[in-house]
Amino acid sequence: MPTFPFSETDPIQHHGPPPKTSEVVIVGGGIVGVTTALFLAQRNIPVTLLEKGRVAAEQSSRNWGWIRKQGRDADELPIVIEACRLWRQLAEECGEDIGLNQTGVTYLASSDKKMAGFEEFMKIAAIHQLDTRLLDSDETAKLIKGASRRFKGAMTTPSDMRAEPWLAVPALARLAARKGAKIVENCAVRTLEISAGKIRGVWTEAGYIETSSVLVAGGAWSSLLLARHGVSIPQLSVRVTVAATAPLPEIYPGAAADEHIAFRRRQDGGYTLAPGGSNLLYLGPDAFRHATKYLPALMANPFGTRYFPFAPPGYPDSWSTPRDWAPDSRSPFEGMRVLNPVAERSGLRSVERNFRRLFPQFETVRLKASWGGMIDAMPDVVPVVDRAEAIGGLFVATGMSGHGFGIGPGIGRVVSDMIQGNESGHDLSRFRLSRFYDGSAVRLGPAL
Repeated sequence: MPTFPFSETDPIQHHGPPPKTSEVVIVGGGIVGVTTALFLAQRNIPVTLLEKGRVAAEQSSRNWGWIRKQGRDADELPIVIEACRLWRQLAEECGEDIGLNQTGVTYLASSDKKMAGFEEFMKIAAIHQLDTRLLDSDETAKLIKGASRRFKGAMTTPSDMRAEPWLAVPALARLAARKGAKIVENCAVRTLEISAGKIRGVWTEAGYIETSSVLVAGGAWSSLLLARHGVSIPQLSVRVTVAATAPLPEIYPGAAADEHIAFRRRQDGGYTLAPGGSNLLYLGPDAFRHATKYLPALMANPFGTRYFPFAPPGYPDSWSTPRDWAPDSRSPFEGMRVLNPVAERSGLRSVERNFRRLFPQFETVRLKASWGGMIDAMPDVVPVVDRAEAIGGLFVATGMSGHGFGIGPGIGRVVSDMIQGNESGHDLSRFRLSRFYDGSAVRLGPAL
């Protein structure tokens, strides 16, 4: 079965060498880094984005392709509402078909308890005047055609959207480059240069870049780079399995999920499938270091995560991955240009079986591609978007916790203004890094 389309063997699209100086340097070529670079370039601010492998090759292209307001943390909602507007704007500006469609997102409920959780979100939806609504069993059956089981009901948001991640993020990177951002692939940032408590530059495998502002938006790799400089983030990476089917008749044009299966209509006529709520955590040094901060999430969903005693060599939290290295020596980021976990065979069997069980009219469901992804997770399931207090000029946007694709352009716009010293237009206190160290209780985001 074919695997994911991006790899480190793909031709480089954004060539070096990097400049000797840049007002802003961004570490990481995912949706957050790319859109931050785009908005800075639109303001004519010299910005250089450095990607150790290929733009969007990791989680920003491996996600489910959902762009949703539904089920969001209350503090994320204003940003994701802005992000939905920006998605439409950027899709038009980039001039490429990124598969953006307003087809809705629906959560299916098999129990009264699940429906009660939906009712709680409806209170948040009402505050923000979302078009989210609850469906009864009959209405759900009419919306999701051909399902083999009767659901208690559902929650649906017709204005939510979908897009093709492996098309969208590279297209936005090309737009950012046209606007003036310098993007360099296959160029890892090894270390930060810090003097008198402030950013002075970055050391890359291609040499030194003088800069006064650095954004670390490296997804699963952010914590490893930041810890090298004494900035501790309780970020872990969990592995998920995803598959794409061959074209099938349409059962629902948008994205939907129950407790067993998540599915999303694709531009090519197939469906993207994933387990409804299962992931795998590799136990490594960071997992043990930050274990207590994850206890609330573990207690809330004790069976949602499975554990493996060690990660493959070279992974961010592998026992063998170096935690310290010199600016002039090869870094862990060069050792693994693209974090490309394999799909779990059991996970693939599960999604195929559960999808066919829910839609028995599909006598065969051919999986034409499969892949794994590493989600950068936080203890409370919301990201860190903040300045690093101890190091002037250092900004962090990471830990998107599996829902960074949809909110990405909103975070990119917010961070671009943060770097410029402008007001963000949103209350960002929920996303401060210090919440994990100032005695604040862990407040879990919605597990919807």
